[in-house]
Amino acid sequence: MEEEYRCCRLCPANCGADRISGKYGACGMGAAVTAARAALHFWEEPCISGKEGSGTVFFSGCPLGCVFCQNREISKMHAGKTISTERLAEIFLELQGQKANNINLVTAVHFVPSVVNALETAKARGLIIPVVYNSSGYESVRTLKMLEGLVDVWLPDFKYFDAEPAARYSRRADYPERAKEALAEMVRQAGAPVFDEQGMMKRGVIVRHLLLPGQTGNAKRVIRYLHETYGNEIWISIMNQYTPMSGIGERWPELDRQCSPEEYERVLDFAARIGVENGFRQEGGTIGESFIPAFDLQGI
Repeated sequence: MEEEYRCCRLCPANCGADRISGKYGACGMGAAVTAARAALHFWEEPCISGKEGSGTVFFSGCPLGCVFCQNREISKMHAGKTISTERLAEIFLELQGQKANNINLVTAVHFVPSVVNALETAKARGLIIPVVYNSSGYESVRTLKMLEGLVDVWLPDFKYFDAEPAARYSRRADYPERAKEALAEMVRQAGAPVFDEQGMMKRGVIVRHLLLPGQTGNAKRVIRYLHETYGNEIWISIMNQYTPMSGIGERWPELDRQCSPEEYERVLDFAARIGVENGFRQEGGTIGESFIPAFDLQGI
């Protein structure tokens, strides 16, 4: 499976880079797994974090170019440490030993062949907690199929319904179509949502949508599509934690502010009006940089 890095087609960018020979892909990374943090994380949805926390592994690099990325230190600047597949398997088991509710793989698409090997190794050595695939939504169905039987909970973004903001803010005009295809595959693999007696998700799909300033129309179109296509097969998490990063106003002045409470309430009211029942909202006081962890190689 490591040969997948030879002419990389792991994400929809289809860059074809020979990452084994030291070339960098559209993700900005070579073939060696690079990660910046592996620790208990408490800021996911309640059914993911719970009281004990989610065992989150933050991978470096990303095939998207989101101008508002809160994790730019690892997605764009590629902070992190190179580790072996064997070490990655050990990290999964260490997080389980810390009583994590799950293993949470954040932006792993460009390392999927190595992740598959690490998960198989860890499961053979006693990994039993659910595995969460935490994704931008910009995924290849072919790559997702490599994870079948290894991932229990799918946690993708669905950022855009329209190509124009996808191109403007993430440099991928094809994002909406690729996200639709990827989500269909995730739902196929997951089946109906399953929760335990503590309310923790053991299997299923949660789709996140981050509201951007001035983008309530896009948000409503995303939510309508998700609800009309999947109904109660999925959960929808509507997020208001957008934080304008330093300097963003120089090129994208419309993003140089927080979303107003009125914008967020309009989107929530719309979701309720069209019948969304399985959903999450963020309460007041969530906006800010407290959601951005320290990428200090903890646990790596």
